[in-house]
Amino acid sequence: MKHFKIEEHPSFVHLKIARGEKYNALDAALLREFSEAVQKVQEMDASILLLSGDGDGFCAGGDLRMMQEVKDPKVYDQVMDDIEHIVTTLYTMPKIVISALHGPVVGLGLSIALAADYVIAEKDAVLSMNFIGIGLAPDGGGHFWLQERLGTHQAKHFAWEGQKMDAETAYGYKLIDIIVENPVQKSAESMAEKWSQKPLQSMIATKKIYHQYHLDKLLQYLSKERQTQWKLTQSEDHREGVEAFLEKRKPNFKGK
Repeated sequence: MKHFKIEEHPSFVHLKIARGEKYNALDAALLREFSEAVQKVQEMDASILLLSGDGDGFCAGGDLRMMQEVKDPKVYDQVMDDIEHIVTTLYTMPKIVISALHGPVVGLGLSIALAADYVIAEKDAVLSMNFIGIGLAPDGGGHFWLQERLGTHQAKHFAWEGQKMDAETAYGYKLIDIIVENPVQKSAESMAEKWSQKPLQSMIATKKIYHQYHLDKLLQYLSKERQTQWKLTQSEDHREGVEAFLEKRKPNFKGK
């Protein structure tokens, strides 16, 4: 795989997004590969999956180049198919899934990270669901994950404000579960090794019981996000948001 590394350890499997030179930003080709990667690790024997990103950040969200790619409805549908497969597979996978965060964790990258059972982060991690900055709404189940962790009221505000949270603030809101001082990948690997001594099948059984009853709700959110995002990509505010980002200026949104 070009942009993913799969490392098998005695106690766990470690899946790394390996586009570190671009802060692991996601484009259509990378999402296709990501979907294949999560399917592959799901079929491995390990009962723990660790998900992390190479370089200086976990994931900077969608690559702006993808905004051009998804103007084609066929490409859009394939991208959304891949996103939905990634997050639903992580959510239902019969493994304990740990996402290990550092640096920027933005937009779709945050949605994917929150699909894990445990979210651990270095102190330098900065979390943001900043779709609003380019006139879009959260996708990748972002509405579902935020509602699960924040409650509807705070979830709306977090999405609307596009606010950035440092690790300590995110921990206070329960967006993340653990903060670590050391490099997060090493800390997560040590945690996975220790957890291999736990009754993992019991833990996984609890995950299955909870998640099977919430899967339909997640799928409904994903379907609505797919419809909504397509409409928003046609909006004037989205075009202005992308242009402003590329021109490194503040967008002049008009609510259209």
